[in-house]
Amino acid sequence: MQLIRSFLAYIALAAAILAFLPGMAWLGAGMVCLVVILGWRDMRRVPRAVFVVAGLALLYALARDPDLISPAAGNMSRLAGLILAVTLLSSVLSRTRDLQQISVSLFNGNPVTRYLSLAFGTALVSVPLNFGSVAVVGSVVGERIRSQGDSPATRNATRAVLRGFGVSPTFSPLSISIVLTLTLLPGLGSLTLLLFTVPFAAALVLSGLIWFEPETPQRSENSENKANLAPWLRFAALILAICAGVFLLSHWYKLSYAYAVTLSCMGAVLGARLLAWCRKLNPPMVNMSHVSNELAIVGGSAFIGSVISGAVLGQISGDPNVPVWLWPVIAAGVPWVFFAAGLAGINPIVIGTLTGGILGVIWPVNAVLGLGIGMVVGWGVAAFGTPFAANALIMERLTGYKAVDASLRWNLRLSLAGLVAASMLASAVTVVLL
Repeated sequence: MQLIRSFLAYIALAAAILAFLPGMAWLGAGMVCLVVILGWRDMRRVPRAVFVVAGLALLYALARDPDLISPAAGNMSRLAGLILAVTLLSSVLSRTRDLQQISVSLFNGNPVTRYLSLAFGTALVSVPLNFGSVAVVGSVVGERIRSQGDSPATRNATRAVLRGFGVSPTFSPLSISIVLTLTLLPGLGSLTLLLFTVPFAAALVLSGLIWFEPETPQRSENSENKANLAPWLRFAALILAICAGVFLLSHWYKLSYAYAVTLSCMGAVLGARLLAWCRKLNPPMVNMSHVSNELAIVGGSAFIGSVISGAVLGQISGDPNVPVWLWPVIAAGVPWVFFAAGLAGINPIVIGTLTGGILGVIWPVNAVLGLGIGMVVGWGVAAFGTPFAANALIMERLTGYKAVDASLRWNLRLSLAGLVAASMLASAVTVVLL
């Protein structure tokens, strides 16, 4: 059964890549549904619920407006292809020696340097690896706990990894948060959004030094654990190449942002395969049978968001009668909605889909940047500040620190500060642009 699910996932990925051909969107959406149905027994509760709601959205569209189904299937296929491409890229890169050297070297230096290197290093690694960055860097922290025990250094390292990954939805051009936001807010440009969110992400990580546990001096690391500059340069060059490909395809060739990310990631995967063949190596194909949860959440949310957007758009005649002063207030509340939903265990993809699907249709086009900032920054704070986020659960498994402690209790003050700052920024941008 796993082989069949993996094969169907590869077909869904191929359909997303060949989206310019007639019928590929339907093929991709169908394959995604089959992968989810075949993996139903192994799925968690939230992905099942999301997929059931997507099924209800399909029934609603069939009854009310069947024309909503085709664009919804296209959205489902595109975003599912994105997740499959990023998963494939993550699996390929996690095998490399460069990444192993980088992850070990992040634990070197004095407490402040170590915190910053772990936080920004995890953020950098998360651009192509997504959750894989938490597993890679978090395993180093877990090994330190097993060998030397619990200490302020390991607790600060856990904070750094969680915060470093948490800001990736705010600044990473390849993250599902950025892609989903740009998909649901078509009037928003990626460069414009990143111009505000990248500095915010850096400031959020640096602010973490305020809520930082004092450490006792420790002996310096052995030189054998230090990575030289070459692995960092190679990895940074790869990330820059992928991001450059995304911007080239989306801005120059006018491809959709999700499609551009998928093609750019697959270019890196194929390049890695060709390089292995040149070295007379033949690494095995990545097993894609374990992606049912991700496909259910991302694909189901994409379908739900498209149906909601179409239904809301069909009910609106002219501009909505909303007072001008209310838009900044709504923008200020968006990050808090993401955080509150995260505390309730609701996946941010679901909240992002509902927020973008409903508000994106009625939001003033000239001020859509304020909504986009609120969405991606709220997504990021929820990623490191709530105990049910996937990265918190991964770190709990790797380190033994309870997610409610590591994510919620240790990061609560930073989360609240980040939410206040995000509300002020989203609201101010909305006021200026209205």
